[in-house]
Amino acid sequence: MILGVLISIYLFFKPLDIKQQAFVDVPLFELKDFTMYELDEQGLKTIMIGNTATRYKNRYTIENMDYTDNEKDYIANMKAQHGIYRRDIVTLTGNVEYVRDDGLTFKTQKAIYDKKSSIVRSTVGYVAYMNDSIIEGSFIQYNNEKNRIFSKNVQAKIQLQEESR
Repeated sequence: MILGVLISIYLFFKPLDIKQQAFVDVPLFELKDFTMYELDEQGLKTIMIGNTATRYKNRYTIENMDYTDNEKDYIANMKAQHGIYRRDIVTLTGNVEYVRDDGLTFKTQKAIYDKKSSIVRSTVGYVAYMNDSIIEGSFIQYNNEKNRIFSKNVQAKIQLQEESR
């Protein structure tokens, strides 16, 4: 009888087939409603605020990102629906708004900010505002350190300031 049970187990029961999965990009942790401060010897360098952030081995992915860079002469603030912070590169997508404390503002759908060079670049259409002037174009590269803008396919409405005597 024992021999019959063993033979039936061998014939009718299949061993479990467990498939191994290779996880390439596993999150390390997730934050909700957070504020991250980056400090060095001189003081506060950057502030990043968001609804959720997922930390991977080499990057953060952020929802409703609000990023402020305080390292240069002018403070630059960037907001977007989605952001990726990898090394010293911040990639922003979805209703991106770049605001500098001297009044320069531009809006686009995608922008990449390089902290080391202090350059923000957008390869999609944008609208920029400075005082009462409005500039539209298909490409913008702004150097926050040198206060220089390079743009393509520009249409501008410039409002000149009158001198008061």
